[in-house]
Amino acid sequence: MYTPLSPIRLDPNSVPSFYPGAGRIAGHRRDPRIPDTHPEDWIASTAFRTGLAPSGLTTLPDGTHLRDSLADDPLPWLGQAHLDRYGPSSGLLVKLLDAGRRLPLHIHPSRSFAGTHLGSDFGKTEAWIILHAEPDAFVHLGFKREVDVAELNRWVAEQDIPALLGATNSVPVRAGDVLLCPAGVPHAIGEGILTVELQEPTDFSIMLEWQGHDLDPGSAFLGLDREIALEAVHRGAIDRSELDRLRGRPVPGGFSPGHSVTSVLPASADEFFTAVHVNPGPGQLLDQRLSLLVALEGAGALHSADCPPLPVRAGDTYLIPYAAGPTELCGALSVIRCHAA
Repeated sequence: MYTPLSPIRLDPNSVPSFYPGAGRIAGHRRDPRIPDTHPEDWIASTAFRTGLAPSGLTTLPDGTHLRDSLADDPLPWLGQAHLDRYGPSSGLLVKLLDAGRRLPLHIHPSRSFAGTHLGSDFGKTEAWIILHAEPDAFVHLGFKREVDVAELNRWVAEQDIPALLGATNSVPVRAGDVLLCPAGVPHAIGEGILTVELQEPTDFSIMLEWQGHDLDPGSAFLGLDREIALEAVHRGAIDRSELDRLRGRPVPGGFSPGHSVTSVLPASADEFFTAVHVNPGPGQLLDQRLSLLVALEGAGALHSADCPPLPVRAGDTYLIPYAAGPTELCGALSVIRCHAA
């Protein structure tokens, strides 16, 4: 059993997928060993890739899985308030995702749908913090108009991809953009994008599109009948004003003098998770809680009460247990700090 007392630097935890990467995670993490066949890095993960367990689970320095350590000795990891709310779960999964090609259109179930049909307390609302976007990169996010049950069923059954994609919003993105993707909303990350993805700690995806992708149509609906699975889809229109409400505060490039801790997600993310952008400054303490740091740019150090300063530079990720107490970052750094609600 691993009892956490200090922050833990996490090695890459690259996970294979049906789509290719483009080397962006290897570049960001400064680890050329990460292959393009592993386009996702699951950070502080207690979930595994569907059908590929234990792939996806984070391994701690003593060789145990984070998931098992949380179950065995949750209090020093989580603190009592978190434990009371979520039980022995981190409540969050963070990924780096490198889209070497456009991902297929899909949705993730809500908590209520997952509780009824999948035996889980968590669905999979997610948010994207764009680290890199090629010129003209975009994401598909939500239907532009109301889509009725019959036409959605027909499009999916016949794999009418032009109709499916044509009904969605194409949202241009660039580095620094932040978007929330609520559970049930059809979406697809476009080619040429590297993102930090916050999500509920599951791997639940209901595929609306599989033709032309290396996917098994038989596993598209999480073992559910198609008609039941498609009940999870948000078929209503997401207009321009709603898209604006799904946008967070842009993450600036580089780092600026002084210190700041700025929330970057829209308010509707608050019931699921939090992400703040940190520009470190002297005496600026980060409150005590289970959290995850993703260093975007620069170099500096991480201080906590019971250990010597730990070096932090662009590409590093740190897991901060509750027992580490309040922590402090210093140096010329740009960091995203993530935690469950």
